[in-house]
Amino acid sequence: MSRPTILWVSVVAFICVVGVGWYFFFSPDPNENITNFPSSGTDIIAFGDSLVAGSGATSKNDFVSLLSRRTGRTIINLGVPGDTTADGLARIHELDRYHPKVVLLLLGGNDHLKRVPIQTTFQNLAKIIEYIHARGAIVLLLGVKGSLFGDQFASEFEALHKKYQTAYVSNVLQSLFGKEEFMEDSVHPNDAGNKFIADRVYQVLLPLLR
Repeated sequence: MSRPTILWVSVVAFICVVGVGWYFFFSPDPNENITNFPSSGTDIIAFGDSLVAGSGATSKNDFVSLLSRRTGRTIINLGVPGDTTADGLARIHELDRYHPKVVLLLLGGNDHLKRVPIQTTFQNLAKIIEYIHARGAIVLLLGVKGSLFGDQFASEFEALHKKYQTAYVSNVLQSLFGKEEFMEDSVHPNDAGNKFIADRVYQVLLPLLR
C-alpha cells in the first residue's frame, strides 16, 4: 500500500472514531425533553384500568408483570377494572404512598364505552398528568383507541403528550383488535396480546429507568 493511500485510510479512520465518540458523548438524549427526566424517584407504578390490572391474561402474564420481569424492577400495579378517567382522578392520591419515578398511565377506554365526552376524558387525563408531574415523576402515557371504527382519541393523546412532554406509546392495542390469537374477549388481550403490549412499552420504558 502506497504512502498516500495509508495516509488517506488513517484520516478516514480518525474521522470515524471522532464521529462515533461524538455520537455517544455529545449527541442529544431523546429523553432530555421529557418532563422530570431523569427522575430521582424510586418506584415504578402502573396506574389505570382493566388493561393495567391484567383482565384477560393468566396470572403473572399481564403486560405489567411481563415488564417487571424483563426490566428486573418491581412495578406496582394500581390497575382497577372498570375505571374511567374520572375514577382515576378520584383515586390519584394513592400515589402519595410511594416515591414515584415513572408512572405508566393507561386510562380512557372505559370513557369511550360509557360515552363520556371526549373533552371531559382528556381534561381528566391532563389533571392526572399534572398531579404525577408535581410528584417529580415521569409520565409514560399509554394511548388507547377511541372507537372500533376510526380513532377519535389519537389526536387528543398526541396533543396531551406534546403539551406535557410525556413519554408516550400510542394505541397499545394497535394490531390486536379482532384477532383471536391476541384477544381474550372484544376488549381485553390474552397472554399473547399482553406480550405484544409489553414489547412495545419496554422500548420506551427502559431508557426512563436510568
